[in-house]
Parts: sequence; C-alpha cells; structure tokens
Amino acid sequence: MRTADFDYVLPPELIAQQPVPKRDESRLLVLSRADGRIEHRKFRDLLDFLRTGDVLVLNNSRVIPARLRGLNAKSRGKFEVFLLEENALNDWWCLMRPGKNARIGTPIILCESRKICATVVEVNGEGHRRLKFSGTPDISRELDSMGEIPLPPYIERECQLPDDKERYQTVFAQPAGSVAAPTAGLHFTEALLDEIRERGVKVCFVTLHVGLGTFQPVKAETLAMHKMHEERFEVGEETVRAVNEAKSAGRRVIAVGTTAVRVLESVAAKNTGKLNVYNGKTNIFIFPPFRFQIVDALLTNFHLPCSTLLMLVSAFAAPGETRGRKMVLSAYAEAIQERYRFFSYGDAMLIS
Repeated sequence: MRTADFDYVLPPELIAQQPVPKRDESRLLVLSRADGRIEHRKFRDLLDFLRTGDVLVLNNSRVIPARLRGLNAKSRGKFEVFLLEENALNDWWCLMRPGKNARIGTPIILCESRKICATVVEVNGEGHRRLKFSGTPDISRELDSMGEIPLPPYIERECQLPDDKERYQTVFAQPAGSVAAPTAGLHFTEALLDEIRERGVKVCFVTLHVGLGTFQPVKAETLAMHKMHEERFEVGEETVRAVNEAKSAGRRVIAVGTTAVRVLESVAAKNTGKLNVYNGKTNIFIFPPFRFQIVDALLTNFHLPCSTLLMLVSAFAAPGETRGRKMVLSAYAEAIQERYRFFSYGDAMLIS
C-alpha cells in the first residue's frame, strides 16, 4: 500500500491548540464497523456504548518533562534538547535543535548554577544525538525542576499554559517514561472511570512508553518500506487474567488508544492469540490488512495524515486492504465538516 493513500487535508484551525475546559466534555464520533454508520455524541456518552462484562484497557504511562534548554559551553549558542530514549543512567538518545551545531564532543550547559551538563558522544543515522549527562547522579530526577512538558509541534503557542503539565497527562498515569501522551486517555476523569466500573466494566491497564516516532508521518513511499520504532511496554498479571477470561467468555475487550492496541496485539502474536505477562519492546506496525486477535472496539483520537496511527485505525475499522481506510477517511471528512477538534488536545472517536 502507498503512504499517500492515507493522506487527507485538514484545515489548520481544527488542530486543537488547548484542551477543552473539562476532560470529559470533548466530542465523540462513533463509527460502526458493521455498516459505517456515524453518530455524533459527547465523550461522556461513552457509557451508552459499554456493556456489563466489557474489559476496558488503558495505557498508564506517565509523560516525562522531556524538553530541556541548554547552552553551548563554548559559543553560548542556545540548544533545545528533547529526550527520546534512555540507554543507561545519564545516557540518553535525544533530538537536538539546531542539530547542525551539536557535533560529537559539543559540551552543553543545562543548569549553570548546579553544574549540570551534557556532552554529545554519538550521532545516529536519523540525526539523533546521544548525550552523556554529568553533574547529577541521575538526570531523570532533575526533569521535574528543569524540564518542560513536550507538547507536539503542531500545538503552535509561544509558551505553555499553566495547566499543560496536568492536562497533557492522564489522570491514571503511573510509571514515567513517555515523551508524548497516550492521548485517547486524556478524556477520562476519575469520576467517569468510577461510573464505568459501576456499570460492570472491568478497567485495567497496560504500560507502553510512547516515543516521538509514534506521532510522526511515514516518509517512505510504501508501507512495506517503513521501519517502525521500538517502544518499551509491560503487561501485568491482573490485565492478562481479565483479558483472557473476557475472550474465553465471548465478552469484548475495548482498547483505549492505539498504544494499548499495539501492546495487546503484540503479545497475542507471540502467544497464539492469548495474553501472558510480558515485559519488553515492540515494533509492531499494524496496517491493512491485519487480523486482530484481542481488540474488539477501539477508542482513539483523530490522527495525523500519513501516520502509523491512522494506518492502524484503518486496519481496525474493516478487514481487507481498502475498505477500512475508505471508511475512516470518510468519517474524518465528516468530522472536518462537523468541525471536530483534531490531534492530541482534540476530540475522540469510538470504533465498534
């Protein structure tokens, strides 16, 4: 399949620049996989589409304040450092701007008063810089005081809002490690999750630490040429038991977000269609056609053109190479006409 098949035109004003006042006040587009029928609802109406015995699986990874500001120790030129992946203690792959000035050996001052610094020690084929940090036992522990929440580049504001640190984080976030939010989970409040549990729905969690590559458009001409990034994930015993029991009993598993889908289907692919306790990495690339073994319904946001997320959603919407893509792009066209808000701080979509 061609990457261009997943392109669409989005009016820039529909890219949400800030969240709605309350998390669960977003809109919800509901797409039926059976016949392509569309309903326009509010996010709280999700309750109307849940059944007793359903299992709702959410990604509980916490976003780290991954954006740092630094100075070239020699020229005093400014750097923006975006942490991507931890290799070892005080050893990270990073995205740096301006990259052309971040050559191997470049010394970077991150906090002059505390003598926290970094040095570029390697550059990979993607242009990412490997940094070794010094002046602190663990740079991860300094991020809350030094770092900024890494809002996506399509949120074009001169500065962050006071509540970005809270709102670009799910209310159930626990283990830290993501450099981008699992955005489908941003719509939930603790009160709404309690209501869902009261309806007899089992709420459980997986952890997938979201990398920057998740949200980037595919640059290869065909999907077969695209190399998917790896992301760390973990599935615990409680979720394994809940999901396997639901599948055995013919009850539904509803994934919240494409990251939860990737975890569930990655493990199922390794374990003859069932879950088991697992801790590792996945680079699964889900695009049409794909046989889903675990997920029965998907709650997600609206995704960027030509992104792996849009390809995953298209694969889920319907079997075959083209039907799901056409169905999803048609739903996106209607969402644009109805002035839905797109991307991380935008509205939601339920495909069931």
